Order: sequence, then C-alpha cells, then structure tokens
Amino acid sequence: MSDTIQDLSELRLSYQKGELLESQVDSIPHEQFLLWFNQALEAKLHEPYAMYLATADAQGRPHVRTVLLRGATDAGYDFYTNYDSQKGLDLAANPCAELLFYWPELERQVRIFGRVEKISQEESTDYYHKRPRDSQIAAHISTPQSGVIASRELLEQRFSLLQTELGQAEANKPEFWGGYRVVAEYFEFWQGRPNRLHDRLSYQLVDGHWQLQRLMP
Repeated sequence: MSDTIQDLSELRLSYQKGELLESQVDSIPHEQFLLWFNQALEAKLHEPYAMYLATADAQGRPHVRTVLLRGATDAGYDFYTNYDSQKGLDLAANPCAELLFYWPELERQVRIFGRVEKISQEESTDYYHKRPRDSQIAAHISTPQSGVIASRELLEQRFSLLQTELGQAEANKPEFWGGYRVVAEYFEFWQGRPNRLHDRLSYQLVDGHWQLQRLMP
C-alpha cells in the first residue's frame, strides 16, 4: 500500500448552481435557514438534517462531530446526546458551540454560532419516547459515551441483556441523556460561485437586531 496520496492540487470544482444576494434573503436569519433547509429536504438530499457540531473544552481544545438536528425554532437549534459524552463535558465547561450544515449538491453551507443551554427534562423525555425502541435501549447501554469498551461483542451483549430484561416494559429516559439547544447569535450563509468568488452573507445579533453584511470570499 502506498504511504502517499495523489497530488490534490488540481482537484477542484467550479460552483455554478446559484447566487446569494442581499436583495434575495430574508431579514430574519432563522427564516432564511428554514427556506434553505426546506429546499434541501425537497431535493431529497442524504440526511440534510445532519450537522457538524464544534465545541471546545476548558483548555480550549476543539472537538467536532456529526449530530442530527432534531428541532429548529426561533428559540434555537436542538440536538440530543449523553450529558457525560465529550460534547456534554465540553458544554459544561464552555457553553458555546458552532453548527455547520453542508449541502454539496446545492453548493451551500450554513454556519450557526451561539450559546448552548440544556433543553427541559420534559422536552427531552417527550423526544426520547418518540425514538425507536432499540435507540432508547442504546442510550442506556452506551455510557459513558466515548468511554473505552473492550470489544464490539461486549457492547452487543449489554444491548441484548437490557432488551431481555425490559421485555415489553417501557424504557425510561436515562438521567444522563437529554437535549441541548444552540441559541443563535451569528449566522453565515455560503453559496458557491464561479472563480471562487463565493457569496457569503452573515447575520450578527447587535442590540437585539440582526445586522446583515457581505463577507469577502
């Protein structure tokens, strides 16, 4: 097996699919996000609700991973996880995060930055019971999330054991599992354009009002 990769310097695409002008966007960034998100859904993209979540720990070391958007309202953008996971530990120490949605088929991406707060236990419990039963069980046995486990077989044994123990009984939401909400303070909408002259429009929350600006590509 080669220990090098091919020359990547000539690998590039020319973006041709759209434009993003100030006259075209909504004055409220959440409404603009919903417009683009719904267009991604209508285009039947693969998991357009998947988003990259970037956090940092108390020492400032960044961590990024893919999670699923499970709610998008004026109040914020929701996802669910184990509170004892790396992202949970990061957010306990540094309750800010950035989300990135990337829809390559549309040559678009959206960045959303904001402070993060826990969703209420009532909302978390309601969502937990909407999940498939096996996903509910997985939440119980995958702890501490990101912790070391000796083997795949041991993980599957724990899963099967809890399935058997529960039988037809309801699985209660674990105390260590629930939702977070990113309360947006900044948005950036990116549309690929030819010659790398991409359109980038940002919204910054200033004194309770959204300020729209164009950024250099």
